[in-house]
Amino acid sequence: MAIQKFNLTSTVKLANGTQIPQIQLGLYSISGRELPTSIQWALDVGYRGFDCAQWYYNEKETGKAIQDYLKSNENAGGLKREDIWYTTKLAYNSASYDSVRRSIKKSVDASGLGYVDLFLLHSPLGGKNARLDSWRALEDAIDDGEVRMGGVSNFGSRHIEELMRSNPRIAPVVNQIEVHPFNTQNGIRETCAKHNIHIQAYSPLVKGMRMKHPKIVSLSKKYSCTPAQTFVRWSLQHNLITLPKSSSKEHLIENASIDGFEISQEDMDELDGLDEHLVTDWDPTDIN
Repeated sequence: MAIQKFNLTSTVKLANGTQIPQIQLGLYSISGRELPTSIQWALDVGYRGFDCAQWYYNEKETGKAIQDYLKSNENAGGLKREDIWYTTKLAYNSASYDSVRRSIKKSVDASGLGYVDLFLLHSPLGGKNARLDSWRALEDAIDDGEVRMGGVSNFGSRHIEELMRSNPRIAPVVNQIEVHPFNTQNGIRETCAKHNIHIQAYSPLVKGMRMKHPKIVSLSKKYSCTPAQTFVRWSLQHNLITLPKSSSKEHLIENASIDGFEISQEDMDELDGLDEHLVTDWDPTDIN
């Protein structure tokens, strides 16, 4: 049987029919000073998706780095804005519709890219009214052309059900949550699948905390790959959109070089069995 190929041209189809890059570069904690070089390297080697947020405090730098590359001689392939997938996120949900609309517009303007491909509510913080009113503001930003599509992040199953019970005019296309073999999030993934909401996996490399785990080391040797490649390949074989982060050119290339092997179903099951609900940063999926 042929190996299922994944590379930086791989995409998945969202519920609205849009194709989204399946491997994207996470920009959390990459400084404004590092961003221009990191984004140039990423675009050079084939990354087309970039995951930003208001809370990362680098929207302006990210947008400028992308624009500068598109205008530069480095852009030998003639990439255009529409070839790039740019995501950012709302820092604070609010029951003030006007406040959220202004915040979304500020992010669009800060990027300088003309529009945001995917805008997420970064968390369920703020309570039910703030979540639903923020979503209403996001729907209108989509209608107004500031944003192409919307989604959520760090939403637990009950937050997803709450939003879908509200009969949104525009449904969320993704829920971005921490997912890796040590935190498989099966319950949230099942809820999202029921509503045709795709999962974006942040911290797919477990922030390096399990690179030396015996099972990861063993499988990496078995498949002649690195531990990071094992984690990324696991994500892709679960049909997740994965967001590995690195400001190193070597690691940017390594993280996406996963088309030369395929993890067997038996080994995928063993990796799934490593779940310990390990949270590497924060987990607001259970808040009210």
